[in-house]
Amino acid sequence: MIESYEFMKLVLDSITENIAVIDRNGDILYVNKSWIGFGKNNACRIGGNWIGVNYLTKCDKAAAMGDDSASKAVIGIRAVINKSKQFFCLEYPCHSPDEKRWFTMHVSAFIFEQEHYYVISHQNITKRKLAEEEALNLSRMDGLTGIPNRRYFDEFLDGEWKRCRRLNMPISLAILDIDRFKLLNDTYGHQKGDECLKQIGKVLKALTKRPGELCARYGGEEFVIVYGNTALEQAIVLVEKVLFSIRSLNASHEKTPTQPNPILTVSIGLACMRPNNDNTESDLIAESDKLLYLAKRDGGNQILVSEKYGDCEAHARLESG
Repeated sequence: MIESYEFMKLVLDSITENIAVIDRNGDILYVNKSWIGFGKNNACRIGGNWIGVNYLTKCDKAAAMGDDSASKAVIGIRAVINKSKQFFCLEYPCHSPDEKRWFTMHVSAFIFEQEHYYVISHQNITKRKLAEEEALNLSRMDGLTGIPNRRYFDEFLDGEWKRCRRLNMPISLAILDIDRFKLLNDTYGHQKGDECLKQIGKVLKALTKRPGELCARYGGEEFVIVYGNTALEQAIVLVEKVLFSIRSLNASHEKTPTQPNPILTVSIGLACMRPNNDNTESDLIAESDKLLYLAKRDGGNQILVSEKYGDCEAHARLESG
């Protein structure tokens, strides 16, 4: 029996899937080496001592904090325990600060010595999901600039807002608009205008690399940048780089007031919020858009920023060129 147990333990520990066994109450009775390793590598407070931990309780707590995947998982596990389902499967994202990751959860039941037990496994499906995401992204890209379009932005902001709300993190949003773009088209022609849009798209793409960041063409000559888990002070530094990089293109625009070298410039509205029960991503967009309008009204070629937490608001500073 000991030899048999050791043999099966070695087999399960050699599997790359994260595997745990729970009883009807949700208490963990067994985990394999991959499960323990994943917990340690992802700063899980439990560490390696999983035996006796109630998995359902952990999922309930995560669901109560707004984790949609945890909510679906605990419903599915209980459905298998209650025999309303024979099997449960769930694909879910589990991104780290440095990389995107997806997993598939499988839940199945077995009986041993007249007791019911349940196997929970998590398989890394990141390679497949990245390939699917790349294919899907082709339909979410702006054909002219090669960066995400409005549809992609809406989806990304919704997901990032929910993530920041669940983890009590700030989120910043910048809306950019090319100064006097109609005059640029009238002066140089639409081909020149399109080239300027492409150049700005390249600048934004080069400056948004982290998983929580996204740049997109919002429409016409407007662009947006999402900075997830980014406080206002950090976002200001990032947006100043954007403003400087666009100026550094030195694209001619003789109808701008920048003297003695009239060049292409942008105006930027930057807002930061901490998602809660009293605000939405639409509020963040509206705040950034209002600041953009004020920046353009005051002459353009500048950044106007603000920070809003609940009923508190602070206009941080105005940067002009």
